[in-house]
Amino acid sequence: MVPRDQVVLPLEVNSRIRCKWKDGDYYRCKILERRLKPDYDGRSTDPYHTWEYYVHFSGLNRRMDQWVDTADFDLNTLEMQLEEVGPDGKKRKKAEEPLSDDEDHGDFDPQQLREHEEFTKVKNIDMIQLGMHEMDTWYFSPLPPEYKDCKKLYFCEYSLHFFKRRSQLLRHLSKCKVRHPPGDEIYRNNSISMFEIDGRKEKQYCQNLCYLAKLFLDHKTLYYDVDLFLFYVLCETDARGAHIVGYFSKEKNSEEGYNLACILTLPCYQKKGYGKFLIAFSYELSKLEGKVGTPERPLSDLGRVSYRSYWTRVLMPVLKEREGTVSIKELSELTCIKPDDIIYTLQYLGLIQYQKGQHVLVAAPKLLDQHLKEAGSWGLQVDPSKIIWTPYDATHEYASMKA
Repeated sequence: MVPRDQVVLPLEVNSRIRCKWKDGDYYRCKILERRLKPDYDGRSTDPYHTWEYYVHFSGLNRRMDQWVDTADFDLNTLEMQLEEVGPDGKKRKKAEEPLSDDEDHGDFDPQQLREHEEFTKVKNIDMIQLGMHEMDTWYFSPLPPEYKDCKKLYFCEYSLHFFKRRSQLLRHLSKCKVRHPPGDEIYRNNSISMFEIDGRKEKQYCQNLCYLAKLFLDHKTLYYDVDLFLFYVLCETDARGAHIVGYFSKEKNSEEGYNLACILTLPCYQKKGYGKFLIAFSYELSKLEGKVGTPERPLSDLGRVSYRSYWTRVLMPVLKEREGTVSIKELSELTCIKPDDIIYTLQYLGLIQYQKGQHVLVAAPKLLDQHLKEAGSWGLQVDPSKIIWTPYDATHEYASMKA
């Protein structure tokens, strides 16, 4: 530790120190960035009051990173920065440890993860207002440069235009006549609606949706060339209009058979089963297309758990009802789940073995019931009879783009 009387302010970037978090306790953190406070008027010369720091708390998700004041630090816990020296006596660059001690980056390789974290390490927006909801943001979003120093953004929940000031939003709302997302409403069941939006036809809306989503997604690279994607926006509908809850996107023509690229349920609507609904809806569309589907990789660890639960909830009842032998191909045709995903799920559950060059299913009814119970409930279920939808035909669009 650095003796208190030897602590020099402002603190250096990459310093490690204990910092007060929202629960009032102090946790070890790393300083990622520092800056003069936005309201600094130049009169004070005391670095204790004029600087603020962006910190990452060790062992916590990056969404907890935040700007703090010097007063939030326990200056008695500042750690000494020791330089590594090689056998030749020269200073060696210390390997950067990843900021993500969590489960958000399941399939990322270490180099890819380091580059991603370096580019997105400082959250640029602290909070958003969307309709009746005010939400703290979680991650960096590559918004246009003019929003660089804006701590709070105000979104129109219908058009997704965003503004620096509430007065600008109110002026926009006085002129905005739309009360639902653009595109076609392809599903309605009571107060729940789904809209299909073509990224090529509604480029501004879809780009704004990506900007919004990136504030809460860290593990995916969002595509800002939205022309090649379809967006499926989930809404709660009432007398005031259709209020965005979440969405998923998919490529119009995926050579790999992906039926979902990015997925998000907004924080204010989480823990209500909407994520399960979106995953199930993507597979219902695959069934209508007559295609086998799978989510785009890489999957985060949380994403993998969500999909494995869905695959389990679908496969267990099918296996219980089937008599005699059943092949992986048959299961895939019945469920539109990719064979690789079926094999992965059954192997994870210990229901499949590889014997004499083929996969053999070993499943007692009680064991199937146990796995089905552990997979959790369906939550908000999709009613396939309420989907009014025609699969997208990309032939004409791709022909015109090539021409």
